[in-house]
This record gives sequence, structure tokens and C-alpha cells, in this order.
Amino acid sequence: MGITAIILAAGKGTRMRSGLPKVLHKLAHMSLLEHVYQTAKTIPDCKVGIIYGHGGELVRNELNHLETEWIEQSEQLGTGHAVKQAMPAISDEDTALILYGDVPLTLPSTLKELVEASKPTGFSLLTVNLENPAGYGRIIRNSDQMIDKIVEEKDASDAIKEICEVNTGMMAVSGKLLNQWLCQLENNNAQGEYYLTDIVEMAVTGGVEIMSIQPENEYEVMGVNNRLQLAELERFYQAKHAEDLMTAGITLRDPARIDVRGDLEVGQDIVVDINVVFEGDVSLSNNVKIGPNTVIKNSEIGENVEILANCVIENAVIGKGTKIGPFARIRPETQLGENVHVGNFVEIKKSIVAEGSKINHLTYIGDTDIGKGVNIGAGTITCNYDGANKFRTVIGDNVFIGSDSQLVAPVEIADGATIAAGTTVTKNAPAEQLTISRAKQVTITGWKRPMKKQ
Repeated sequence: MGITAIILAAGKGTRMRSGLPKVLHKLAHMSLLEHVYQTAKTIPDCKVGIIYGHGGELVRNELNHLETEWIEQSEQLGTGHAVKQAMPAISDEDTALILYGDVPLTLPSTLKELVEASKPTGFSLLTVNLENPAGYGRIIRNSDQMIDKIVEEKDASDAIKEICEVNTGMMAVSGKLLNQWLCQLENNNAQGEYYLTDIVEMAVTGGVEIMSIQPENEYEVMGVNNRLQLAELERFYQAKHAEDLMTAGITLRDPARIDVRGDLEVGQDIVVDINVVFEGDVSLSNNVKIGPNTVIKNSEIGENVEILANCVIENAVIGKGTKIGPFARIRPETQLGENVHVGNFVEIKKSIVAEGSKINHLTYIGDTDIGKGVNIGAGTITCNYDGANKFRTVIGDNVFIGSDSQLVAPVEIADGATIAAGTTVTKNAPAEQLTISRAKQVTITGWKRPMKKQ
């Protein structure tokens, strides 16, 4: 028996007040729809079909990396009609798992439990108890506490409105039963739509017991209809990550001011200050300290690294014992060795910096290999771009480069060389020698500074 997750993602999302399809709005830097897809894929051997409609080509283009069958619902005629579009791909022996592209935070364990619960009868429903169930369809149970029907809010009596257990719309149904029931759906309602929830009544009439489970918390089943709800789910998501990080042994100076927008792997005794953002795949080794207002994306941070305030690190590897910042930018394809110092207003791009080297002030290093024990003075620039092509600079071990120097690539500075302050290097500099290219300093006696005419 196979499992196929059918994700309904064809809605327009009018209340978002956006030209972007609702399911492409992002939570923790990932679209709502991809959150649902990634959760479904945690179920072993689960295939995924996505029902798209409004803004369909934009949705497909944005998420074309997903391994899924894209199924167009050209007319939005209700949830039952949407699911029916996917049925040709589902055999009688399969289980269909119905999910929604705007409900991003359902846990993998909940979906697996929902699928397991469907096995005895072929039908299981995810319900939830809400303190304020207004607007939701209420779950009506019989004397044996089995689900008897769903009553929508508009059809509910005052007594039924007091019921707190509601329908989430998520369900697992055998392909055979679902095919049978979808063929019987009618659209005799004010909206002229085919409602998937009508299969509940069909199941009860046909003597099929509807099994049910509930999620750990209501945020698992909360949908996003407007930006207020999106912000609420974002805060819950981040608070949960902060709680997990602190449980794992990380000190967060303020748990409410950290954002995790990807996968964060952590060691122990890490300290993270306020307003730090982690994006993509980031790993932090033991004893890392991160200052406020820092962004780290797709990077590996070694043991005992200290990152001071207001730094940006992207697609980089930082060796243990290294100190970065404040106000430093480490750009993609940069590797910093052990005990490297990168100071304030330094930018490094696509470069390798070996152990113990220092780049402490107001410097740009691009497309460069730097050896061990190098000291690069303030205001140094590697001139790696001629307007059309990039060239590489190679700096050997124990080199000293004076302040305000320009290294015009391609150029090589050999081991132990010294570059005098203010030098423009256009040719290879020999080992253990001083290289200087300053103009001779001249003082003109008797010179008068120009004055404005009276």
C-alpha cells in the first residue's frame, strides 16, 4: 500500500492583499507550501501531488525543485473537486493524505499518526479542540464517541456552537473509498461547490467508522489567511526553535529576538546575543560566541569562534579560535583558518586565509589565497576585477602588508615579503624583501595656499 499526499494549494488568498499566491508567502524564509511538502516527505515512500490553480505558473516556477506531481485545478469548484483532480494517480490500495498548502506547521509525527489511524477502517480525521472554535465546522459524536457528522458554523445551533472539537480538514482515506465517495459529491449549496467534508456523512451512512487523532497543539493546524496570522505562526515557530536551542545547552540573551530560517546544528556552551538570524544550513561548534545583529547563512563555525556585533557571514567556513568583527562581512566561498582575526569594516570574498593571519581594519580581500601569519594593514584592497574578468592574488606566509596598499591581480607576494604603506603592487613581490612604490616626497618652500578674491 502506497501513500500519496495531496496538497491543496489552488486558492487565491484574497485576504493576504497580495499579488503573490498565498502559498508562496514565507514563514522562516520558506514558502508555506514548501513547509507542507517537506513535512509530507518525512513519511517513508510518500509521493506528493500538489493541486495548483491561482497563480499556478508562478507557484510551479518558484517551487520547480520539488519532487512532486503538479495537478492543475483550472476552475476552483471546492475542496472535493480539487481532490478529484488527483485521483487518477491514486489506486484503490493507496492511502490519500489530504493536506493544505497554507497550513505549514503540522508535525511529521502527527501526519504519521494520522496515516496509522486510518488503517483499521480506511478513514481517519485530524480534529482539534479550540478555546474559540468560531468559524470552524464542529465535530458531532454519537453515544459511542465515534464521529457522526460535521456541522458547519452557519448551520450550527447555539448548543452545537458550544462544542470545541472542530474539523481541520486534514484526513487520511483509502483510495478505494475516496474514489467512491468523490463520485457521489454534489454541489447543491449556495456556493455551488463540491465540499470534501461531505464524505464524512457518506462514511457514516455506509457504516465506515471514522477514526480520529489530535495534534500536540493548535498551531499545527492553523492556516494562514492574512498577514496577522502569518506573523503569529512565525513567532510560534521561532519561539519553539528558541526553546529547543536552550534545552540543547545554548544561552540566548533574549529568546524572543532570534530567528532560525533553516537547519541549525549546535554544540555546547554557545552564547547568542540579540537579533541574530540563521539562514539555510548552519553549524555552530562548542563555545561559539555571537554578538548582536549578526546574520549567518549556510556556514560552518568552528570551536571557540567569537563573532562580534553586526557581522554578515554567508557560505563560509570559519576555523576554530577565529575572531570576526564588529561590522565584518564574510562572503561566499571564503575559508578562514584557525585563530584568524578579521576586524571592523573588513570584507572578504572567495578567499582562503590560513592560520594566525590578521586583517583588522577597513580592508577588501577578494579572490585571494593568504598564507599563515600574515598581517594586512588598514585600507588594503585587492584589485581583483578589471571590469570584465576576475583575477587571483596569492600572498605567502609571514607577509606584512602596510596600510593603504593596493594589490593589482594577478599578483603574488612571496613568503616573508614586506609591502610598504601606500604601495600599489602591480608586479610579483620577492620573498623577504621590502617592496615600495611611493612617489618621492617633496616640500615646496614659499608656497601660498590660494585665497578667495575679496
